[in-house]
Amino acid sequence: MKEHWAIFVNNNSNKKALIHKLLSGDVPSPLKKLKTKKGGLFSKLALDKFLKEEDRHGKNRLEQGFNQALKTMSSGEQKKALLHYLLRTTYDFIILDNPFDNLDHDSQIEFIKRVEAQAQETTFIQILSRESEVLPFITNYADLNGTLLSFRESTLLTPSKIKHPFTGKIPKPLEPSPPLNQLLIHLSDVSVRFGNKIVLKHIDWKIHKGEFWQLSGKNGSGKSTLLAMITGENPKGYGQELFLFGKKKGSGESIWDIKKNIGYFSPAMTYKFNGRHSVEHMLISGLNDSIGLYLKPTESQLALAKKWMLLLGFLDLKNELFCNLTMGQQRLIMIARAMVKHPPLLLLDEPTAGLDDQSVDLLVNLVNKIAKESHTAIIFVSHRVEQGLNPDYIYELQMTASGSIGKIL
Repeated sequence: MKEHWAIFVNNNSNKKALIHKLLSGDVPSPLKKLKTKKGGLFSKLALDKFLKEEDRHGKNRLEQGFNQALKTMSSGEQKKALLHYLLRTTYDFIILDNPFDNLDHDSQIEFIKRVEAQAQETTFIQILSRESEVLPFITNYADLNGTLLSFRESTLLTPSKIKHPFTGKIPKPLEPSPPLNQLLIHLSDVSVRFGNKIVLKHIDWKIHKGEFWQLSGKNGSGKSTLLAMITGENPKGYGQELFLFGKKKGSGESIWDIKKNIGYFSPAMTYKFNGRHSVEHMLISGLNDSIGLYLKPTESQLALAKKWMLLLGFLDLKNELFCNLTMGQQRLIMIARAMVKHPPLLLLDEPTAGLDDQSVDLLVNLVNKIAKESHTAIIFVSHRVEQGLNPDYIYELQMTASGSIGKIL
């Protein structure tokens, strides 16, 4: 059996620097056996590289065993394709960067079986944020604090849970939301197919004002397709019984008429905000739906941003650059930014992916607080059942041979 490692990271870890060192041969002393070895990378960074190549050359290098373009796959399906590629390529070691993000339970079990079967031939270095996700065959452990790698004796540490960390109420919006019916989203017998493949079948779902929903389902079940219909981005909604904020899809509304009613966040959004935007300006930019702030803020806008920073405990960070914050801090700011206008619908797409346990706990507490203290409806999309999350309902897409059906749990 090869020597395998679990490296635990937190908000202060320089994970990118560690990955670069491992792949370039500048290996930290605990892993010195890998200095001259060839390494592969299983991560979002690696997937992004293959996606860019596909855009440039029109060819999916991971396509063996998969009959579709990477960009048309769900995030979970993309990870399966990447793992398949890495395991059939000759590598001495493979870095697994938070491998269970975006994988449903069954896919996680399949993933474990596949890498465990390869563990006698290949060294695996698992970089992870969640204490509970250590691969079962790993026996060596370390913590990454900044760029310093230190040994850990035991397998797991018990994370400290934060109870009710946010004091005060959710700040009110500057202007009340436009009046809407109680029924915000209505899909009635909606089906979607791409070519010969039926993705969604006879979907019936109603979302009312103030409801808190979790959307779940296996990889490839159609969650991304369903979300794109709710945001108005999927043209498959035309000609179907799809009603968005009181208007039938295709009745003359623009994509902006729909989006103005939605606050949206996914982890990929943070990559758009890599300029020199302060925390204060990031929050205010949510009022204008802009990337950064390009107009002088009003006194009322500054006062509202201050209330949100007080709630989050970030007032001393108001002038800090957003790009310099930890991942956990960035996620809280981005959710507050999406919520600053109190939109009728707040859509959170895998918001906990890549976060450590403490940051997840904070994010879950904030989302629960928004649900309790506002009239905004929430759709929280996650493959995990996050401890402490309190949705009113769960809408699960269940895969069948003829497309996914929806069930309220």
